[in-house]
Amino acid sequence: MTPDLLKQGAQRVAQRIEKVSTQTESGGRDASYGRIYTPGEVDVSHGRILYLEDVSVSFDGFKAINKLSLDIAPGELRCIIGPNGAGKTTMMDIITGKTRPDEGQVFFGSTIDLLRHNEPEIAQLGIGRKFQKPTVFEQLTVFENLELALKTPKGVKASMFFKLDSAQSDRLAEVLHTIHLADSVLTQAGNLSHGQKQWLEIGMLLMQDPKLLLLDEPVAGMTDHETERTAELFLSLKGKHSLMVVEHDMGFIKTISDIVTVLCDGSVLAQGTLDQVQANERVIEVYLGR
Repeated sequence: MTPDLLKQGAQRVAQRIEKVSTQTESGGRDASYGRIYTPGEVDVSHGRILYLEDVSVSFDGFKAINKLSLDIAPGELRCIIGPNGAGKTTMMDIITGKTRPDEGQVFFGSTIDLLRHNEPEIAQLGIGRKFQKPTVFEQLTVFENLELALKTPKGVKASMFFKLDSAQSDRLAEVLHTIHLADSVLTQAGNLSHGQKQWLEIGMLLMQDPKLLLLDEPVAGMTDHETERTAELFLSLKGKHSLMVVEHDMGFIKTISDIVTVLCDGSVLAQGTLDQVQANERVIEVYLGR
């Protein structure tokens, strides 16, 4: 894409930021529940967008996931906690197709068997994943990073002549407002703070219109202020997207959580409100301590 087209696109987006600045809705689309199911969409008519049953996987004899079963409702924000080695990252690897389990079932909605799909296909189905370390194009601006994340043809010719249409500009402006970067649209990503880079990567995922977001230790390394803003961001996404948040910061978990799942030795140790799991003697013993 030429510099002139990039500049024009950024200017159009900046003009639309004011339009969305008074909105309280998240940068995401409405969750798919409440709509009539059609082929190609995620069927959540049974009230669950993610379903794992008796999932197990071993690495060189070590059982990283052991008969794991859990489910998440559409629009839910589920927090996952547990000691190191509990299986949290491996569980996300299985959901996104990076790791194949030895046994068990993993369904996206009631009809999509994720074990029949590879990583790119699962991403296209509407599952976005954010790793702990932010991955953005540091030499590009915030605008350019978000524009690259749009669902558009990525061939050379298509990229050279691509121009944002009105709907795409509105979408980009909406996401910029949601991730607290509306004032940094032309800032080079490499010049952002650590927290802002995290928000930008989340924004890049939002540009893909995901139905489910998997977020691995999103506030690690953030300042207190950035952590507070991230909590606001996640709560604004709740109900519009389903979120699975793996985190060790219990203050952050307390701010955003409804239901907390505790993993240990590759299976669910406890589940409930944060107060309930914090009072669980087994959770105290293996994770929280006295």
